[in-house]
Amino acid sequence: MGVVIRGGHVCNPATGTDGIMDLRIEDGKVAQLAEDLTAEDGDEVVDAKGCYVFPGFIDLHVHFRDPGQTQKEDIASGSCAAAHGGFTTVAAMPNTTPPVDGPDVVRYVKQKADEAGLTHVLAVGSVTRGMEGKELSDIEGMAAEGIRAISEDGKSVMDSGLYRRAMKKAKEAGLTVLAHCEDRSLVEGGVIHQGSRAEQLGVRGISSATENVIVARDVLLAKETGAKLHLCHCSTKESVEILRQAKAHGIRVTGEVCPHHFTLTDEDIPGDDANYKMNPPLRTKEDVEALRQGLKFGIIDAVATDHAPHTAEEKAAGLESAPFGIVGLETAAALTYTELVLGGVLTPIDMARVMSANPAAILGIDKGDISPGNAADLVVFDPRPTYEIRAAEFCGKGKNMPYEGRAVTGRVKLTIMDGRIVFREEKEAYDR
Repeated sequence: MGVVIRGGHVCNPATGTDGIMDLRIEDGKVAQLAEDLTAEDGDEVVDAKGCYVFPGFIDLHVHFRDPGQTQKEDIASGSCAAAHGGFTTVAAMPNTTPPVDGPDVVRYVKQKADEAGLTHVLAVGSVTRGMEGKELSDIEGMAAEGIRAISEDGKSVMDSGLYRRAMKKAKEAGLTVLAHCEDRSLVEGGVIHQGSRAEQLGVRGISSATENVIVARDVLLAKETGAKLHLCHCSTKESVEILRQAKAHGIRVTGEVCPHHFTLTDEDIPGDDANYKMNPPLRTKEDVEALRQGLKFGIIDAVATDHAPHTAEEKAAGLESAPFGIVGLETAAALTYTELVLGGVLTPIDMARVMSANPAAILGIDKGDISPGNAADLVVFDPRPTYEIRAAEFCGKGKNMPYEGRAVTGRVKLTIMDGRIVFREEKEAYDR
């Protein structure tokens, strides 16, 4: 049985396709893309009139907490959250227990993802063994198991010599280096951005230099080694400027921004509420504007979520004691559409570019393109409904986020992975 998606506005950045047409899926692949396709006997017909048809979203940055921290999230629940949010591929960061630092843990992640069957989960390997910053992980062995990237996400590798060696190995293996940029010596117990709001709340702040210093270092190391560097969760105007200059000098570097960093500032933190605590922290209005302009003009390449689930008990500990991080898979599309597309920063095809085509290119994977012959990973996005975000409606285990009750426009109607409908909004079903 095939699937015919009829009358949707297809946005496929890989080919520049940007118009209303039908799409037919057969045997897990896109078979046809044309006007007025005829459905065959047994085909399921999806009415996509008034909706956008995008390549499946690709998240460069999620934390599924599996193995070892599955009370917060596991690969099955995280995959469910991804399907709900329109993501057909996610890159799962290695700061699990144990960390993803060798082939065995990579195989574990792949097995669990296959069992869940709701999204492609790409394990990201750690830079150092045990994420202890002392010796390199088995990068070659993990590459042989199919990883596409390495990262020490959650912190930076502070030993620059060791990190340079990792970059050289990554280049040799054809891997992308996903960089969490944070000089730990500058954090000094900070919990939110260093500014007037931190003073008002009586908590220590995290300066922008904490990020900027390592952004500059990592870019210089990428220039020296020729490694493919990707800057995770950029949050400062200086990061945007360093990224702009690096690209102008031909350095192989890309960057991402998270929805919380282009929608909220530190002034939005209402009080001692750890649902507003993330790393890097919410910054200033000037930073938010720089990040938006970075997306608009292609300096920043991708939107990623940094989906970081924690238990309600952990987050109830307040700004000083709670862990950093918020969830984002189930809110990213609506926030991007509401704030950036309706806000005039991006067009719909730009949204597909920063949420699908560019992330695929950054990882070097054969995704993000719904041309005939390619895998049928796609999302049908309805731009019409306006509603309030409610964590109770999430299917992931994590509910920790600062958007409860926020009005947004646009909702994922259908998510298809390898030609199979894995999420259908009208019946809130997850088909395995």
